[in-house]
Amino acid sequence: MSETDDREQADPKALTDAEWRERLSEEEYRVLRESGTEAKFSGEYVDHHPDDGEYRCAACGTVLFDAETKYESGCGWPAFYAAEEESVTTTVDTSHGMRRTEVRCANCDSHLGHVFDDGPEPTGKRFCINSVAMEYDEE
Repeated sequence: MSETDDREQADPKALTDAEWRERLSEEEYRVLRESGTEAKFSGEYVDHHPDDGEYRCAACGTVLFDAETKYESGCGWPAFYAAEEESVTTTVDTSHGMRRTEVRCANCDSHLGHVFDDGPEPTGKRFCINSVAMEYDEE
C-alpha cells in the first residue's frame, strides 16, 4: 500500500494534532497544518511540467489539480489556472499585513497556498501552491 493510499483511508477530520504530526514530516506539518509557506523557487514541483497526471493533497490524497492546468507563472511556486472545484475551499487571509485568498483542501482543511486573479485564460486564476502540500500522481 502506498503512502497516498494510507492517507486516503483515514478520516482526516477525525485526526488529532498528534496524529497529524506522526503522519507528516516537520515541513509538511508546518505548511499544511500551520499555514506556513516554503521558500520561493525551493519546491520540488516548481519546474515540474508533466503532460498528464494529477496533483494530490499531501495530507489526505485528495485530487487537487490536473497536470494540464499547471503553467509557468514565474511566481516561485507551482501555479495552476484551475483546481478540482469540489476539492478546495478558499478563505480570506489577512496575515503578514496582506489581504489574500487562502486555498485549503476541502477534505482535510490543510493549507495549500493562495489564489490570485492574475492568471491565464480560461479562468484568469493563479493558484500558487506549496510543493510540499502536494504529491504528483501519474495516474
